[in-house]
Amino acid sequence: MMRALWTSASGMSAQQLNVDVISNNLSNVNTTGYKKQRVEFKDLLYETLSQASVIEGQGRPVNLQVGHGVAPISTAATYTMGNLEKTDKPLDLTIDGEGFFAVRKPNDEIVYTRDGSFKISVSDGETKLVTSEGYPVLDDGDNEIILTDIDISRLSISPNGELSYMDQDNVVQPLGQTIQIVQFQNRSGLLQIGSNFVQPTSSSGEPIPESMLDKRSTIMQGYLESSNVQVVEEMVKLIIAQRAYEINSKAIQSADEMLGIANNLRR
Repeated sequence: MMRALWTSASGMSAQQLNVDVISNNLSNVNTTGYKKQRVEFKDLLYETLSQASVIEGQGRPVNLQVGHGVAPISTAATYTMGNLEKTDKPLDLTIDGEGFFAVRKPNDEIVYTRDGSFKISVSDGETKLVTSEGYPVLDDGDNEIILTDIDISRLSISPNGELSYMDQDNVVQPLGQTIQIVQFQNRSGLLQIGSNFVQPTSSSGEPIPESMLDKRSTIMQGYLESSNVQVVEEMVKLIIAQRAYEINSKAIQSADEMLGIANNLRR
């Protein structure tokens, strides 16, 4: 019975984490560029009560084993495209593909995001393209993107990220900068660090500039990528997790009652 208690307890703990992840998905249903996550589980060590053994047609053809529960092994992000929301704002960008924007934090660390809801920041007479937190967006040379003395409403960004603007004579003037887009060999290995940013790890591999790849993404100006969370799907998962948590608690109660019956036999 003690085995049943610990096994069911592991199931309750695992389903609690599952509910936590589902809740985070639902809370980010309106977060630009958010990618839903799911918990992956593994079964724990098995105790072999009887080993399969067949000799000359006699014996037990199957094993007799009892498991010891479940444990969460990973949380995997699903990098499917979210729906596109048309905003018509010149600084709202969406990546159609597997790429990420590169952003420099105040400590000079470069992080990556799918959130293209960019803004402009004016500092020391310079106008820069930045994120909502004020972190500068980088071009393909790891330089900050400067938009000084440019009418933002006339800014144009090509599908491959080249920046240009329409001057007063309606002539297209290139700015000589291209927004940096990178890809990773294993996106599931990226580390989520909050604020819509991810960080490369040894599992994800180093960022690869799309200029070095055959399969490239496309930038769409005036659009934002919505979260890929499907509310109905998450609600169904939430119900399943809740029921699994409940049935594990019932198993603990049943094991406790059986232990009580066994103890009362001594009276």
